[in-house]
Amino acid sequence: MSTPMGPLGGLGGQQRILSFAIKDKSALYASFMPFIKNGGLFIPTTKKYQLGDEIFLLLQLMEEPDRIPVAGKVVWITPAGAEGNRSIGVGVQFSEQDKGAARSKIEGYLAGALGSERPTHTM
Repeated sequence: MSTPMGPLGGLGGQQRILSFAIKDKSALYASFMPFIKNGGLFIPTTKKYQLGDEIFLLLQLMEEPDRIPVAGKVVWITPAGAEGNRSIGVGVQFSEQDKGAARSKIEGYLAGALGSERPTHTM
């Protein structure tokens, strides 16, 4: 008997749909994870995830009417009680299926701010 593959093409880990809206540039800067391959976002959430869980992200940026669908996986977890009063949540690495579309759009909004020393939710 074969095991069915999920819509993201992988086996193992849970695949979940997560909607996330970012309405301003400072929130986008704090959430963006440019240091991981393909880019990613930190999503504040109290839901329990495991490293490697597959996520289908429906991302709404700024005032754009349409959500951007992005496949990804959990690569970062900030648990409750983390050092430095960091926000609880997960970092989602964008899949190569996206071909850099979400990362490019985010970098366009953050042009000029990416070299900043301001703190983010992750590093």
